[in-house]
Formats: sequence, C-alpha cells, structure tokens
Amino acid sequence: MAENKTFGTNPICRSIYTADPAPMVYGDTLYLYTTHDEDELINDFYTMFDWRCFSTKDMVNWTDHGKIFSLDDIEWADDRAWAPQCIERNGKFYLYCPVHKKDSGMAIAVGVSDSPTGPFKDLGYPLVDEGDWNDIDPTVFIDDDGQAYLYFGNPELRYVKLNEDMISYDQEVGVGRIPMTVESFGKGSHMTGTTYGEGPWFYKRDGIYYMVYAAFAAAAEGEHKNEHFAYSTSTGPTGPWVYGGVLMEEGPCFTNHPGICDYKGHSYLFYHTDELPGGSLFHRSVCVAEFKYNADGSIDTVEKCDGVNAI
Repeated sequence: MAENKTFGTNPICRSIYTADPAPMVYGDTLYLYTTHDEDELINDFYTMFDWRCFSTKDMVNWTDHGKIFSLDDIEWADDRAWAPQCIERNGKFYLYCPVHKKDSGMAIAVGVSDSPTGPFKDLGYPLVDEGDWNDIDPTVFIDDDGQAYLYFGNPELRYVKLNEDMISYDQEVGVGRIPMTVESFGKGSHMTGTTYGEGPWFYKRDGIYYMVYAAFAAAAEGEHKNEHFAYSTSTGPTGPWVYGGVLMEEGPCFTNHPGICDYKGHSYLFYHTDELPGGSLFHRSVCVAEFKYNADGSIDTVEKCDGVNAI
C-alpha cells in the first residue's frame, strides 16, 4: 500500500474508501481500525456495512487485514456501521461500534476477540442504548487507576464508567452527561451552540486529559460549515473541560474524525478526506499527520499533509 520504504503517502488505503480512523498501539505494532464506505450508495447516504483493520510497524508499510466485524455479525442491528474504537484489556480486545438498532435509534455494540485483527464476536445486545440518536462514535480509555471510560455522542457528549469486564457499566449510575458550555467546547454552530459536533477521541498524556472531536465553527445565518477538529483538556476524566482551540482546519469533506496516538516516540493524528478518485462526502479516505505537543501540553493547529516518514 506504500509506494516506497521511506515515506508513507496519504491516503493510507487506496483500494477501498475508508473513514473514521481509530489507532491502537499494541506491542510493537500500530493497528488502525476504520469504517468502510461502499462504492455504491443506497438512498444517497452513508452506506457502511463493516469495519476494517490495517497494521504497520513503520508507518509506511501497511498490512490490510480486511473485514474484521460487520452488521451481519450483529443480529439486532440493521444499518450504519459507523465510527469504532478498539482497546485491549486482560488479553481480550474490545471493539466498540455504533450501529442502528432495528426499529429504534442508534446504539453501541461491542465485538470481542482474542486477537487485535479479529474475528470479533458481538455480545448479542447493545452496551449503550438510550433509544435516541446520540449514541454514536464511542471512544474508550482505561485510566491509570484501572477505571475505564466510554465517551460518545452527537450532539451531546456523554459517557459511562465501564466495569472491569469492559462490556457492562453500573446501570444505577447510568449515563453521565457533560455540560455543553462555551467554556468547555468553544462557541460554534452545532446544536448545543458550541463547536462540539461528534467523533470524540479521549486519552490522557502527561497528566492531562484530552478530548479531541469533530467540530463546527460559528457561522453566519445561512452559512454552511464543514467539520474541523478542536480539542479540550481537563485535569479529571469527566471534566470540567476547557476549550483548547482548533486542532485541524476544516476541509472540503463535510465530515472528519480524529484518532490520536503516540508510537515509537512520535505523535500522530489520523483523519479522513475525500481526495481519492471518486471521493465525496460519502466516499472518504483515511490519512495521517505527525505533530508535536508544546511544553505545556497544548497543541498547535496540525496541517493536512502528503504523508509521514518511516520510523
């Protein structure tokens, strides 16, 4: 998939349309989970049936592991194989995936596997199912004290504190809701009046909690905005969040989805564009850019790029 041994060109995959990148470092390998935009659209809308996995040891040469989980594996879902994230705990791999529940709204499924490349097996029921459309784009993180968090949401940012089994949470505590304030997420044009839109990516680095997300800038009446990346930080896993600024400017594609990781001493931001031949808002392609943190943990705006160097 890479054209030479020293530089990996964007988009990473050129044989199919991929979107919603979710990197996971395990051992000496970076695994990248994506959604898959089908070539042929149904009803001129996002047509997505399965999730894919790619891996690399040098950021240039990628192995395509193909389809690792699909709607066919989830009996209670019928559509919308949207943005996932995978995490390992106690030798098991958990793939959190938003799907459309039959005769209902969006819900979050979990696929479980003994291998990062699957195959993944569905629990047989949704992990999070509030009966509305907010339960999309899950992002998962295990804190230093062992507590795991699953954030998700559009238009609101919500979360649950996962039990150690990673497939349940305290139903009495239920779903937590983050206050959607301008102080936390900046002034924007999404439904809550903030920039926060969807696609949260939650992690911790050097004692700082980060929430990176697809965002909508403030807009004049009648003005159309595409998604850019913004980020907020906190000193605690559930906030209060403080808006940090723009991470990546909006591009020609309406959607975007961040995925961030550190790998072999380098920091990477994954995103998607519509730049492959035939690309569109429904035919996207995953890309990656290297970036650096400032001394105080802040991040300057990251430019879209042609690719990254081998490591």
